[in-house]
Amino acid sequence: MKPDITSKKDIVFVMQFFYEKAKADKVIGPFFTDIVEVNWEKHIPTLSSFWENVLFYTGEYNGDPLGAHKKIHAQTATTSLHFDCWLRIFNETIDEHFFGKNATKMKLHASGISAVMLQHLL
Repeated sequence: MKPDITSKKDIVFVMQFFYEKAKADKVIGPFFTDIVEVNWEKHIPTLSSFWENVLFYTGEYNGDPLGAHKKIHAQTATTSLHFDCWLRIFNETIDEHFFGKNATKMKLHASGISAVMLQHLL
């Protein structure tokens, strides 16, 4: 049986695997490889802190994900296809390695994020 997500180490693991898949994907990969210059040494810890706050209420994340995505959208339009792909890869990454209350919470929150982003960007 797969373990649940119980620590920041688990979240970092998810982020690393997710972004490897995302970068290789034909639909959303270009956002991470060509369109936006991503500093991965900063991005992975930032997103890990975001998800750690979502799951464990650490209060360690200070950021503006919607603002960041608005800038990307202004540069290259994002569509529901992009967010559907992002969510599919995100959920697949979690499901491949984890199962449990926190894994489910992370996927549900990601679905909500996708919906909010679409609502504000399109």
